Amino acid sequence: MSAATPTPLDSGLPPPPSAPQTSPPHPIPEPTSTPSSAPATTIPPKPIILHLGDDIRWNHELYASLQSKFQIERSYSLGREEFKQGLREGRWGDFVGMYRPFWNTGGEMGNWDEELISLLPKSCKIYASAGAGFDWVDTKTMAEHGVIYCNSAPSCTESVADAAIFLIISTFRAMAWSFLAARSCSQSQFENANQNIAAQTHNPNNHILGIVGLGKIGYRIAQKASTAFEMKIWYHDIFRFEEREKDVGAKWCPTLEELLEGSDCVILATPFSGAVLLSTKQFGLFKRGSRLVNIARGKLIDEDALNVALDEGIISAAGLDVHANEPLVNEKLAKRENVMVLSHTAGASVESHIGFERLGMENLIEFFDGRGAITPVNMQWLKKEE
Repeated sequence: MSAATPTPLDSGLPPPPSAPQTSPPHPIPEPTSTPSSAPATTIPPKPIILHLGDDIRWNHELYASLQSKFQIERSYSLGREEFKQGLREGRWGDFVGMYRPFWNTGGEMGNWDEELISLLPKSCKIYASAGAGFDWVDTKTMAEHGVIYCNSAPSCTESVADAAIFLIISTFRAMAWSFLAARSCSQSQFENANQNIAAQTHNPNNHILGIVGLGKIGYRIAQKASTAFEMKIWYHDIFRFEEREKDVGAKWCPTLEELLEGSDCVILATPFSGAVLLSTKQFGLFKRGSRLVNIARGKLIDEDALNVALDEGIISAAGLDVHANEPLVNEKLAKRENVMVLSHTAGASVESHIGFERLGMENLIEFFDGRGAITPVNMQWLKKEE
């Protein structure tokens, strides 16, 4: 899911307890020699994990388990230049892995590009981070430096899928128009919406939902939409998921063009690979009056081209959780009555954050126990050690 990082939605619950601030454990000192004839032994120091950002909030027992296996060093929330200087100085030692439990702290150093990745110690083999999206990480370069990057997409799947369903319904039922009219407290705007929305909206039942990307999140959206709303599922992906097709009765579209031409609502649920996916050419393929939802990354869409498509009625409504220039939102899109805009909060829930925190630690423990990382995303570029 852009550079901006959202704050979790207010859960209505009291804030979770914070772990006590403690200094990181020191390496166990070597024992002194004794007059005994038995040879002295040296207990090797624990391998180091660099913990980025805030304290653990929920999974304290698992963190204690991590501490029993590793020496935890902390960088907290350093800016880019200070973080780079710390890496040059070896401030945190030859750490073997990095851990970032929250998506709204620990990322103050900005994008992980060649400049930053090249400063990592050669001992570093894995980076386990919160969040589903990883457009801020050059995962290919990281792999070329021998570092596996793990995201935490499974932890926010349910939250993102729920928000996607909300946005799909919003585009079919003109919820943005109704909300804005009521929010205005204007009698005329209320009456206008009340009297005219019905003639322009539809139930999503039996319409074709075209999903771009049938990964964990796209698949969960398909399950909810096909079961709860009896929508027909089409999908486009570079991989074909035949078991998932059977589960939701989906049709696989080998090309993006086929999906765009046949869908009543297109939803983006695919990672950002560095290129715009939908621009003028692609909008020209959409079924006239179709809808667009984006819960992936804002930069997948050419927002100027989307405005034109909305002006021309090619796209009848849109639901956007993410935006191309976050935290800035395209003003023209935001003012439209047929566009629902959110603040990149689709995955923001207490449950997501608990899962992010836990899955990152599980990735580290499983990897160093020899069972392999749980959610790696860049293994295809990792150089095998000879």
